[in-house]
Amino acid sequence: MATLTTEKPRTITFVQIAVGAQTLALFFQAVTAGMLLSSSHGELLHGIGARVMYGASMLYVLAAVLAWRPGGGSPRPILYASGFLVLASAQVVLGIARVASVHVPLGVLMFALSLLALNRAPSARLS
Repeated sequence: MATLTTEKPRTITFVQIAVGAQTLALFFQAVTAGMLLSSSHGELLHGIGARVMYGASMLYVLAAVLAWRPGGGSPRPILYASGFLVLASAQVVLGIARVASVHVPLGVLMFALSLLALNRAPSARLS
């Protein structure tokens, strides 16, 4: 006889919110980068988005530390979040220096990595 099992519902964690905010900020950056080519408002929006993206990267590091500390789990997510913050720092420096030949591909890489991190972010199960 077959036994039916139901999966417990999942809740959204702080890490997922932080990575989601980071991913949305990176997508906004891609949109405003395109606006730089066609609009006078593109540079202002891209600059604001850069600050938001950097803040979201710092929030990701904080969320990874807070998720690791109480449970005593693996500190590997902190390494990923810190590495992303280093990439974000490089991205800001390259953007200020207007080195588009590295800035643009690094932005694409960061968006892809953020999507992967969002997919791998742990979820909490309700009990």
